[in-house]
Amino acid sequence: MPDQDPKVLQQQVQDFRAGFQSVLIATTSLEGEPDISYAPFVLDDSGRVCIHISQLARHTRNLLEQPRASLMFIAGEQDSRNLFARQRLILQCTARRVPEAEAEPVLQQMQARFGKTLELLRSLPDFLLFRLDVENGSFIKGFGQGWSLEGNGLQILALRTN
Repeated sequence: MPDQDPKVLQQQVQDFRAGFQSVLIATTSLEGEPDISYAPFVLDDSGRVCIHISQLARHTRNLLEQPRASLMFIAGEQDSRNLFARQRLILQCTARRVPEAEAEPVLQQMQARFGKTLELLRSLPDFLLFRLDVENGSFIKGFGQGWSLEGNGLQILALRTN
């Protein structure tokens, strides 16, 4: 059983998340139909994942109707020694649309990160900005190495036993 310092693990999980520019997003429609997609993201000052997505996409409509999502960051297959034990971070989140009055700082951060494409997307009327607040989640480093966590700071709670 791994015995690691929670503060060290918390830094590892934050560093792992910081290594990504996009995130996998699972949502559900009001009818219970699942959907998976992805979006480029940035973290705001509170550590919340922020995505700028089109209302034409199913995941956007799902978030507007039912603001719950599961996010996954997962190590690439080429970077994993064992495909059954890929390092991953799974987060259960509540999504909130960011009001236009509050959106500018995050959109500027996204534009700095993603360049001209975001500049174009900002000009389109169907794109909305969402913040995803982490309720809880799991950080899995490999076999028998999974930890429960909570909050936008990804605070490690305990080694997972199930």
